[in-house]
Amino acid sequence: MRISELAESVGLSRATLLYYEKLGLLKGKRQANGYRVYTDADRQRLRLMQQLQAGGLSLQECQACLDGKLDRDMLGQRLETLEREIAEKTRSRDLLAALLGRSSLKDWHEEVERVAPDLHRAWLMLQGFSSAEAGLVALVSKDMNAHDAYMAGFMEVFADLDWWGPGTEEATRRALGMVPFAPETILEIGCGPGMATMTLAKATRARIMATDTAEVALDKLRARIATGGFSDRIEVQNVDMAALPEPERPWDVIWSEGSAYILGVDKALADWRALIRPSGVLVVSDMVWRTDAPGDEVRAFWAAEYPSMATPATRAAQARRAGYRVLGHFDIGPEGMETYYRPLAARLDALEPDLAGARVLDDLRREIAVLEAGRGQFGYEMFVLERV
Repeated sequence: MRISELAESVGLSRATLLYYEKLGLLKGKRQANGYRVYTDADRQRLRLMQQLQAGGLSLQECQACLDGKLDRDMLGQRLETLEREIAEKTRSRDLLAALLGRSSLKDWHEEVERVAPDLHRAWLMLQGFSSAEAGLVALVSKDMNAHDAYMAGFMEVFADLDWWGPGTEEATRRALGMVPFAPETILEIGCGPGMATMTLAKATRARIMATDTAEVALDKLRARIATGGFSDRIEVQNVDMAALPEPERPWDVIWSEGSAYILGVDKALADWRALIRPSGVLVVSDMVWRTDAPGDEVRAFWAAEYPSMATPATRAAQARRAGYRVLGHFDIGPEGMETYYRPLAARLDALEPDLAGARVLDDLRREIAVLEAGRGQFGYEMFVLERV
């Protein structure tokens, strides 16, 4: 057959066959009239080459296989390369499917939060989330496509809880006792249902502005304020901690128990310092490591849930670099953890029939299990910092 007929029979172009001739992969016989002619053996050789190419072999590797014994080492290397490429393509496919809402984005959000937290939040805001919502997507729901449904379940769990994070009245009072003056004004950031707010109001004569973005929590605080008779000294506002208004005069004290991590401790230290008067005080509590060698399960859990978690010494060093003097810090103790986690576990049991199969239920149960497995390996630390 002539070259055009051979090309048509194997689905290749005439130019491709001429290129194969040049490489020595194909050898036609030239007739007296100058035309090349090929046999069925040539057609079968091309067909076998196509099968080898389908396995990822290069033309040179195909020729080696056709002209000699199979090079098993070469084929093994080619298989490893192909498997890596398939894994990469699979990851790409899974990410695209997740971004389109066809599967969970949890693993992707966790990885991006670990390697580029600031850009992660900024990118989420470009997708239409507020800065407060971006923080919740990054650290709580971890799936921008399922965020609303996840947070609805999350709020159902927490709506009836008094403590939305580890803490005790005793810890709040102890930290307040380390403030070297009687504050006249206090800005509380991430007040939740107001357990610390009420302690601060009872222990001081300060005017307090309590802020959060969870309206269900703020409603509970408003009820507490009315019952306690503190309406003249406590103002409640729904304000994003990343967009706090500049006060008419700087605050004497900023108080934030268990919420600075949402913004990022480094960013919170920097941003909130500008709102405090010179020699004013910032009080924050944060989850910290109590050991340099946590168990594998505990380490893996917090690497996903709070990748920037640090030791108390590291947090204190960050505060000094940010322009604070560390007046003191202390462990709120296991009772502070129990105050939060014991009612949370009971609440999850009560909601089991309604939330069965919901990821929020699984996530919170896993956190409680890690608390049990990692007792003594992590806990909450209260920091009292003076602006210098």
